[in-house]
Amino acid sequence: MARVAPDADYLTKLYGLEGRTAVVTGASSGIGCAIAQALGRAGAGLFLVGRDPHRLRAAEQQLVSYGCMVTAISADLAEREGIDHVVEQTRGSQVDILVNSAGVNVRPSMGDLSDNDITQTLAVNLQAPLLLGQHYGPLMAGRGWGRIINIGSQQSVRAFGNSGVYGVSKAGITGLSRSQAEAWSANGVCSNTIVPGFVETAMTQHVVAEPGRSAALAARTHVGRNGLAPDFAGAAVFLASDASSYVTGQMLFVDGGFSVA
Repeated sequence: MARVAPDADYLTKLYGLEGRTAVVTGASSGIGCAIAQALGRAGAGLFLVGRDPHRLRAAEQQLVSYGCMVTAISADLAEREGIDHVVEQTRGSQVDILVNSAGVNVRPSMGDLSDNDITQTLAVNLQAPLLLGQHYGPLMAGRGWGRIINIGSQQSVRAFGNSGVYGVSKAGITGLSRSQAEAWSANGVCSNTIVPGFVETAMTQHVVAEPGRSAALAARTHVGRNGLAPDFAGAAVFLASDASSYVTGQMLFVDGGFSVA
């Protein structure tokens, strides 16, 4: 059989994001940063949202080096003022893609959770994605096209490792995606949840540092290793593009088989 050359125009039409604009929260590191890079290199203009201005600046500079169009927004999404700041900074831009990746991962045992643990976790992990969706979702629906990608967790579907209020927030994220899908998919807005396995990022360094813990988690996967931030690039581009126009309200597990091991 003769080898057929790839049809670049077909692939660009299916997966390309040129002309689209994305807001990515938690974009200064980890999964959020990797997703921002993937969307930007696929052609989308980017609003990067992060709390730490120094790490945010570094992420912005890296994306600029790839030729991406980037605007950085420093904001604390635990506060309503931070959410309002993001909305104000993007006003006048047509936001087509919203990626809710910002998160906090405070995991004391359930009985040791403080009021602040509960308030901060629910504010960043669940309330901010809800409120940002409430702003951008109807605007996307009014234009007849949009994508919302929420980042879940294994704790979205199971409890382990002091799941606590973190598990509550991540279970809520899957419900949020389904509710957003119900509300806006008839108007071209698809909302889905990416569910990672254990991913080695700055947020999980305390787990990696625990002797034997990282290896034990890797052994629970079918592929035999823990996740890395770049593993989410392909899934993000798929869910952000025209290729996913008939996929909504779903959980896409990007976990090396962790959830079925």
